[in-house]
Amino acid sequence: MTKKVSVKDKKRPRSAAKSTKSKIDASALAAFVLKPSANAAAIVSEYATPLGEQNFGELAQALANSIIEVQSGDMRRCEAMLMAQAQALQSIFMNFSRRTLCQEYQKNFESFFRMAMKAQNQCRMTLETLATLKNPPVIYAKQANIAHGHQQVNNGVEPLAHAEKITIESNELLEKQNGQWLDARAKDPAAGHDSTMATVGKIDGAANG
Repeated sequence: MTKKVSVKDKKRPRSAAKSTKSKIDASALAAFVLKPSANAAAIVSEYATPLGEQNFGELAQALANSIIEVQSGDMRRCEAMLMAQAQALQSIFMNFSRRTLCQEYQKNFESFFRMAMKAQNQCRMTLETLATLKNPPVIYAKQANIAHGHQQVNNGVEPLAHAEKITIESNELLEKQNGQWLDARAKDPAAGHDSTMATVGKIDGAANG
């Protein structure tokens, strides 16, 4: 006997598959939103409108490729970016400097001049960053290793060519050194009993006044 399949039973597998696909899509979207390249693409696409309409997916992929270049040690794109920013800041400095000379009032003059100096300072800092990126400073770290007991080893310090071990003990101060006694005087004989230090007898105050 053939069992009849209801319409509700036919719809259940499709509904479960749709729910699973929805979860996968939500998970993939969340992972994509958290990508640094996607975050940067969202900002770049808004500011790059003068260059034309941007394809968000292609822009995010291009940014992801640039991140991979930096992670692999290729800093050429970073160097080009810093140089381009320095040149743009130089243009801003020139623009505000020229506009400063056209101001009639002191307040406007100071405002434009201040903006010009800020652009100049940012340009200088950008070039310094570029120079540091091209020629990173070499840092020498000195490390001190403390061993057990009273021994200390300083890395980077050359050891003495002829180190001498000096041992001074309190019970060896009068011993011979280099064949001579430190105290050349003759030893005093042992002293006898001092009678004046005998026990004082009983004193009668009235008789010994």
